[in-house]
Amino acid sequence: MQNIFRATRRALKPNQGCFSGMSTGELSKDVSECSQHDDTCLTKEASLYIHWPYCLKRCSYCNFNKYIPKDNNNHILTQCLLRETATLLQLSQVSCITSVFFGGGTPSLAHPSTVSALLETVSRHVGLADEAEVTLEVNPTPEGRSKLEDFSQAGVNRFSIGVQSLQQESLKLLGRDHSPSQAVQTIEEARRLCPGRVSVDVIFGRPNQTLQSWEAELSELLMLSDAHVSLYQLTPERGTLLFKQLQGGELALPNDHQMAEMYESARRMLKEHGFQQYEVSNFARHNAVSQHNMNYWKAGQYIGVGPGAHGRFVPLAEGGVQREARTQTLEPDQWIREVRQMGHGTRRRILLGRLELLEEALVMGLRTTEGITHKDWQLFSPQLALGDIFGSSADVQDFFHGCSLILDDKGLRCSWAGLALLDSLLPTLLLELERKVPPSPKESCFGESSKSCQVKRLKSK
Repeated sequence: MQNIFRATRRALKPNQGCFSGMSTGELSKDVSECSQHDDTCLTKEASLYIHWPYCLKRCSYCNFNKYIPKDNNNHILTQCLLRETATLLQLSQVSCITSVFFGGGTPSLAHPSTVSALLETVSRHVGLADEAEVTLEVNPTPEGRSKLEDFSQAGVNRFSIGVQSLQQESLKLLGRDHSPSQAVQTIEEARRLCPGRVSVDVIFGRPNQTLQSWEAELSELLMLSDAHVSLYQLTPERGTLLFKQLQGGELALPNDHQMAEMYESARRMLKEHGFQQYEVSNFARHNAVSQHNMNYWKAGQYIGVGPGAHGRFVPLAEGGVQREARTQTLEPDQWIREVRQMGHGTRRRILLGRLELLEEALVMGLRTTEGITHKDWQLFSPQLALGDIFGSSADVQDFFHGCSLILDDKGLRCSWAGLALLDSLLPTLLLELERKVPPSPKESCFGESSKSCQVKRLKSK
């Protein structure tokens, strides 16, 4: 979820309208009944994200929450991950975890016993769905490849491999610590262990990259990838080495037009190879979609464990009835101290009101090709349907007429062309949503004046 493709902006072109008028009365009645301030009907299940914060080095473009460890404290980190997992599962009172994602950092640096112990903790406290997707991010180095079979035996059934490029020059520029041949070997081993459940990450828009070199590289990658490809546009983040190099004129990125051409070319090539685009950056073949990420995009509950992890869930054990946005303490050593003392390292909790929930559902849902179904929207907004909010807006009508946005009996979604315009559509949609759904009174977790508050500690048993 941390790599987010920034959709390419283009001018909207008038075309045939793409709006089929819908009223609240025309919606399907087969939906769960949720009051606007009661999330309990959505709280039985959740996904679990576990953050491994350590890397051997920092890539030139990376601003993620990762650290180069001074000492080998993997055992201590593992024990704290186990304790925080148990505490937050207890706090959420979910009955089932539907997917688990080990991200980082470089979680393939962890010992496979860490993975098996965490999965056992989940099973012992709340239960793991029979077909739960368990994903591990893998750095395609010889060490990462050598541990894949052990990770598979520990319970991992999906690998996400950070290839990023198949060109040695680009890998060096990005600060990666693997070679193209090592990436190929890692993909092949992962496919042997998890056929049809291997995802490959690749970055485009790199310095010195042309449309022709990108197409050649993607063609090579598609000969190796059988199930899933994630495309990410290289975005310079402040504080990274890449940002400094660009600011200093040492490097230059392709311009916006070239970036857009690379994205559209990749979409076309992936489609020709049988990959279906199901989200702005993600393409799957043979229904190999990431179930864990789909839960994010459908605004489901998720629990974040580990330094800097984020979560969205209702703390039922504290009597909570509203979903909270939770952030764990960023720095690993401080997080470890807090977990040892309190049972978890939650640093911040923000109570999500009705408008905030709908904003997240809108922003995340429109990233997918399915968009937001009427049924899913009504789970969060039983009073106001999608048509009530967006159907009569003059500004949004321009998107319908330009055929970048579609509202019909299925729901609200971007067209094929509109998906690349998402960043330019969202400000107007969010403004219209705020007009129809005023912000709720500012509430904090424990009655403070600020909406953001320090966490009240729940000690684990």
